[in-house]
Amino acid sequence: MQRMSDGRDPSTAAPFDWNRAAAAPAPAWRAPAPGAYSPGTYPPGAPAPGAYPPLVGRLLAEGWAAVRAEDDAWLPFRRAARPVEVLDETLRDGIQGVSTVNPPFARKVELVHAMAAVGVDAVNLGLPAAGPRQFEDACLLAREIAAARLPLALTAAARTIAADVEEVARVAERAGAPVVVYTFIGSSPIRHFVEGWGPDFLVRSVDEAARAAAAAGLPFCLVAEDATRAPPDMLRALFRAAVDAGAARLCLCDTTGHVTPPGVASLIAFARRELAALGAPRLELDWHGHNDRGLGLSAALWAVASGVERVHATALGVGERVGNSCLELLVDNLGRLGARAAVPRERLAAYCEVASRALSWPIPKDHPIAGELTRT
Repeated sequence: MQRMSDGRDPSTAAPFDWNRAAAAPAPAWRAPAPGAYSPGTYPPGAPAPGAYPPLVGRLLAEGWAAVRAEDDAWLPFRRAARPVEVLDETLRDGIQGVSTVNPPFARKVELVHAMAAVGVDAVNLGLPAAGPRQFEDACLLAREIAAARLPLALTAAARTIAADVEEVARVAERAGAPVVVYTFIGSSPIRHFVEGWGPDFLVRSVDEAARAAAAAGLPFCLVAEDATRAPPDMLRALFRAAVDAGAARLCLCDTTGHVTPPGVASLIAFARRELAALGAPRLELDWHGHNDRGLGLSAALWAVASGVERVHATALGVGERVGNSCLELLVDNLGRLGARAAVPRERLAAYCEVASRALSWPIPKDHPIAGELTRT
């Protein structure tokens, strides 16, 4: 094996693959319970077995019976304890795309009002430690949201270092409003190899950020970057560090748009088991995904079906490389699936138009909601 000039073995950077982890043998098939062919075994609105040819009806009934028997592995949308929340990342992750712009403040104000109009629950104000403009805009946006009484929870990003968290605390102080600190750190082997990080460094970093957040009286969420390519042992160590430090939430990230729906379900099930083992079964989970393989929307929907409490997205799917999960399509589909209140498509189209102006990002003619060809 050829080694790096500093003697390190590059094979240690090989990522773990949660897609492969999800390919374990399926549980043994169980025969449907008595009465499985009744209409009650189908999801709301599904036709009764008699509406199908006999063989198809029997297979559908058996399939739904198997789904119902595997409650730990499947969470139908309508069974969620409460509507899933949506966090708008447009003004943080969205504007990190090289082809988008950092909008003037007036455009940002228009955009947060448009977010509220389509039922967005939380907004990321940006990365205040990135520079003076980012800090000032975050403060002014937080004040605008409070003054206008917009129903948007406030969050802001920070690296897992005290100085970044303290900048978020300054935003909260100046705005007079609470801000949840989303502290992020890479969790996959390739990042650790490049940076020369070890497990002890990661745990210390989480603890440092958590202490800074606690000192400011702010809740924090640990964001596990690239979690879909991180091995279980590393995620387990990060989860423990987050729980020990008093994290309010935990965010699982598909930073490279890598994961397939079965991999999503496998990772979330693992996280739930580990949090339960750590005595934190009620710690809420976020999902943050990208669209490198064109799977961003399907992965986000699958994360909701697997039981996360909050999912992230950006307007028009903008963001680094080929972008993030698309917010307006996510909101539309979640409404159709009963996971949250439906939003009129006209309102979603208006949100897209505001975002397009703010970001100098054209709406594709064939956009499913706001495209010129779709709306004519």
